[in-house]
Amino acid sequence: MAWFQEHARDLPWRRSRDPYRVWISEAMLQQTRVETVIPYFERFLERFPDLEALAEAGEEDVVAAWSGLGYYRRARALREAAIVLCRDRGGEFPRERRGMLALPGVGPYTAGAVLSIAFGLPEPLVDGNVARVLARWFALEHPIGSTALRRELDRLTSRLVPGEEDPGDPGAWNQALMELGALVCTPRHPDCGACPMAGCCRAHRNGRSDELPRPAARKKPTEVRLELLWVEREEQVLLVRRPEKGRMASMWELPTCETEHPEHGWSGLWPSDHADPALEVDGGEPLGSLSHGITRYRIRATVRSASWNGAPPRGRWRWFGLGGGEELALTGLTRKALARFSREVAAP
Repeated sequence: MAWFQEHARDLPWRRSRDPYRVWISEAMLQQTRVETVIPYFERFLERFPDLEALAEAGEEDVVAAWSGLGYYRRARALREAAIVLCRDRGGEFPRERRGMLALPGVGPYTAGAVLSIAFGLPEPLVDGNVARVLARWFALEHPIGSTALRRELDRLTSRLVPGEEDPGDPGAWNQALMELGALVCTPRHPDCGACPMAGCCRAHRNGRSDELPRPAARKKPTEVRLELLWVEREEQVLLVRRPEKGRMASMWELPTCETEHPEHGWSGLWPSDHADPALEVDGGEPLGSLSHGITRYRIRATVRSASWNGAPPRGRWRWFGLGGGEELALTGLTRKALARFSREVAAP
């Protein structure tokens, strides 16, 4: 705790114990780096400063504000939970684990974070950083992601978090464990010389800090090949809306089709043709290519110039201004393509 007081980073969500800010930050930080989250958090709070604003917002507006962070079900779940809290609880967060877990999108980690950090309740939490710290501290042999390790971590965190009869702040304790994992007890080459727990860490004592925790068995990523069409007119580019169900539901993207990968075949996440006769792919060399990752998929996309030769687009098709100022729920791959090719196509 003394180490945390001295070394804790000044992060925007730590400047207040407002449960709304804690909740939003923890949702964003899941599987996302702190440096990436900071600007998104600040923009999101400017647009949706409280539960009421989030509950009253349209789903597309919320997803648009989230666009680029990935895992968009998190954004939809935040809005759904805000609606429940405003409708059923007068805009107040539950102060017990069962109530938090009943909210859409809230699991044990988020529940523990909000209850301990915002309300000072003795609720444990386990994220990747905490798991790594405790696996080394207690020399736990089970691999990351295993049920056995999860059970052991749940047991340890429940014992270690300061309770009502103990001195200390449960929220600060949980944040200290996470911060130790982020800054010192890192996945590779932990800085044991700077660690306040080195004297009682079993992995350090036995020279196993680089060995533990044991990694989970890695699954080979699925390679995906895509073709993206760039249709531009008067500083606008043509976009199409994805289906209402499935991955990246209702988000906007460049016209995209999947081509068969020689080893992995088809992922099924995109159609195998562009499905509109008004789209005509121009001949010649591609504009370029992009690499992108979505969970277990590794995507290589070829971007080609095309033309729209039909009636004005409508329904699931629309023109999107390249000049900025317009906000849509764009897929991460489309956002990456717009950032690159809008400049390159406009260049002389």
